[in-house]
Amino acid sequence: MSSQNQPQTISIADLDVAQLADVRKQLEEELNHLTNSFAQLKQAQAKFKSCVKNVQELKSQNKDKTILVPLTNSLYVPGRLCDVEYVIVDVGTGYYVRKTREQAVKHYNDKVGFIQSNLETLEESIQKKRENLNYLIQVMQSKIQGQAQASSKS
Repeated sequence: MSSQNQPQTISIADLDVAQLADVRKQLEEELNHLTNSFAQLKQAQAKFKSCVKNVQELKSQNKDKTILVPLTNSLYVPGRLCDVEYVIVDVGTGYYVRKTREQAVKHYNDKVGFIQSNLETLEESIQKKRENLNYLIQVMQSKIQGQAQASSKS
């Protein structure tokens, strides 16, 4: 019974051109999805790096200065910087936590590091998918050439 649960492996050399085309389409879709995920992770990493930079810009000489506070991506209101030792950190799903600047920098740097490890893993997966796709294309081309030669001999 356990052998039935095991996925069966089929050599792509045993597939016909139509089946190879289906596999190629699936690989291309997976590669596209992984590439999009990679780009989104890069954007998230850049955001967290920007947060680190912003927190590090808070200095004691800026206390009581007027700043622009973002309410939305395009709407800012004037405000006064009262406390330069603590910041409010978005920890996800609508929760915010008061942290010291050092804690906030550590939090964001940890996020950057976590995303970096995910990016490295994802990059390996993308590379393997590309190699599989290239091999599949080579097999398809050789099969198509073989069919063309067989039909020209007939």
